[in-house]
Amino acid sequence: MSSEPSVDLRSGRPLAESRADRLRRRAVFLRELHEAQALRDRVRPRRARAARMRLQMRMRTFRW
Repeated sequence: MSSEPSVDLRSGRPLAESRADRLRRRAVFLRELHEAQALRDRVRPRRARAARMRLQMRMRTFRW
């Protein structure tokens, strides 16, 4: 991760960033989010199972 500011310090406006930079930051964020969810599932297996069951019920009752 870079320590460069994402806003212009004088005007407070966001700096122009390339599409590749934005996609790279998004990929890092999603990877870390997935790792956090996997860790939570390992630490609390009962809660993870309950969440899976709720998701299955939600999908079962969803009407296309």
